[in-house]
Amino acid sequence: MKIRRHSAQPEDVHIDLAPMLDFFLNLLIFFIISAAFVSEAGIKVHRPSAKTATKVDNASIFVAISAAGEIYVDRQHVDIRLLRTTLERLRAQKPQAPVVIQADRDAHAGLVVEAMDQARLAGVQDVAIAAMPAGAETSAPGTP
Repeated sequence: MKIRRHSAQPEDVHIDLAPMLDFFLNLLIFFIISAAFVSEAGIKVHRPSAKTATKVDNASIFVAISAAGEIYVDRQHVDIRLLRTTLERLRAQKPQAPVVIQADRDAHAGLVVEAMDQARLAGVQDVAIAAMPAGAETSAPGTP
């Protein structure tokens, strides 16, 4: 008499990666969409403090001026001679957007005035200088 041994055939065990890939794809889409609403000038500046500082909406055009005299608009280095044309181009895309100049507290005042002048020559009447609220200067260094 023959004895048969029933050996259990191994099942094809695998991990389904489709739900994980769907999750990461949704996260990627979320971050891409949310990044479109973040508007930054391109560099971090140490803004001066002011008691009358008020918050401005994110629909503004931001111009950053570093302590070294570098000017950034939309994360791109811009020469002062090209600032007017750059602001005219951005103003065509956002006709009602004000220009906010984020000047470092150690930036040269003449360069800040020149940037304001170039913004007004570009047709922008609403030009503001960014400042921190009076009690916020005790924040950690490097924070805008």
